[in-house]
Amino acid sequence: MLGKRPWKMAAVAAAISLLVAGCGSGDSEDPTNTANTVVIGIAEPAHLLPTDATDSSGAQVLNSLFYPLVSFDAEKNPIEVAAEKITVTKNNKVWTIKLKPGFTFHNGEPVTAENYIDAWNYGAYKPNAQSGGYFFERIAGYTDLNPLDPDGAGPEEASKPTTNKMSGLKKIDDLTFSVTLSAPFASFKSVIAYSVFYPLPKAAFSGDGVLAKGFEDNIIGNGPFKMKGSWQHDDKIVVEKYGDFKGVVPKIDGVTWKIYQDQMAAYADLVDNNLDVQTTIPTDALANAPADLGERFQKSENSVFEFIGFPTFLDQYKNPNVRKAISMAINREEIASQIFLGSRTAAKSFVSPVVSGYRENSCGEPCEYNPTKARDLYQTNGGPDEIKITYNVDGGHKSWVDATCNQIRAALKVNCVGEQEPKFSVMQEKLEKKQDIGLIRLGWVMDYPLMENYLGPLYGTNGGSNYYGWSNNAFDTLVKQGSSASTPEASIKKWQAAEDILAEEMPVIPLRYGQNVYGYSERVTNVEVDLFSKVNLFEIETLV
Repeated sequence: MLGKRPWKMAAVAAAISLLVAGCGSGDSEDPTNTANTVVIGIAEPAHLLPTDATDSSGAQVLNSLFYPLVSFDAEKNPIEVAAEKITVTKNNKVWTIKLKPGFTFHNGEPVTAENYIDAWNYGAYKPNAQSGGYFFERIAGYTDLNPLDPDGAGPEEASKPTTNKMSGLKKIDDLTFSVTLSAPFASFKSVIAYSVFYPLPKAAFSGDGVLAKGFEDNIIGNGPFKMKGSWQHDDKIVVEKYGDFKGVVPKIDGVTWKIYQDQMAAYADLVDNNLDVQTTIPTDALANAPADLGERFQKSENSVFEFIGFPTFLDQYKNPNVRKAISMAINREEIASQIFLGSRTAAKSFVSPVVSGYRENSCGEPCEYNPTKARDLYQTNGGPDEIKITYNVDGGHKSWVDATCNQIRAALKVNCVGEQEPKFSVMQEKLEKKQDIGLIRLGWVMDYPLMENYLGPLYGTNGGSNYYGWSNNAFDTLVKQGSSASTPEASIKKWQAAEDILAEEMPVIPLRYGQNVYGYSERVTNVEVDLFSKVNLFEIETLV
């Protein structure tokens, strides 16, 4: 989202009081108090600009405001959505994207090829510091926008870009543009389904590559819903149906994305029919949810990978054997069963089972619970006297972090504590600054269904969600070789070899694979939460 990414890497969470649709009472002027709108719980997004919104809550909101170039069918194959046709040269290096005609932004501007080129260049330009900028790395000219210091420690001027335009992006006509990659990549069509590849209108910019002040709080997209008012931070984001939308038309007239700081508060609202969808039922409510919600308590497949990251830039965690020892001190199956009541499964690989190339136990011995060997390995390699695991309170992680610390204390005979941050966006900011907050609770929802999406962004030297400072040249090379391979089978072979390096180095501890465990109110029906943990806004309906 992980937030992710990460995130994509934030869990859905929730706030405490609101007046919402369907309560039978409330201010008649409240914009959420209309019959054919729904209220969906999220956490406070870190950002809403597509190239900077890599948390799951931001992705949920953007999913209502934008229409992607491609989406995926039931077999996870990419299919055109806002794009009319996508073609590629035989060497998988030059991709031509033709847009469907007639689409407009919410301010009436026509959607053109330039809107994609401008948005992607903004996202890739190093001084803009966009958390999703990494995803443009494959496009020719990206390195010109992201030059490295010659010695890695030179003056800032040495790494200042001389251009803010990627040479690989070329307008062909108003509805067509070409994307030249720096190396072949057979699966690029899948990649551009991700939200960082959304377009931006001319109104987003006050000058060449300069974002207009206040735009992020008043996002203008090309999707089925438009902003109604501004982003009300730590409260809500309201969107309403865009009448001139040319794609698939939703059955609802609007969404209130209600921001919560406490998942249990959100759950209480759900049970009382004051919240229409909670995409993640909190662990403390799992035992009661079947009785509270009946058939409105649902599960579905998703792509969530939950893990703990090591701050490898700190001396006490530089040794891979220390990292392996902590991993071996954790009984994943016990926590999945006792804390999550079977709603999660133990993870012993670094990619999700939903992607091709997944291997059931690629992590091997370091992911097997062995407290005796863990303690010997930890003591022999001089592990720290105290372990701290930092987590975001708005994600509802306290119970499993406490259980994990109990296991670590018992196995390693050292103190382990859970450290709270108020919300994911605060924790993410500290991670980006490489502050010492101990081990870090993270999770990842895939952006596109490729094994590579669990590797490059999370562990690549320049990975946009590599918060732990881990770097390995052999790993980076294998990921790139997999991306440029001529067939999916050849790609997977290289990516699996890269994953084997993760098992040797253990920059993170795989913990669990998730599934959507969600609930909805008596006001709505046809509620689906997809592989990306997003609510299907085109199918959900109200009953009032």
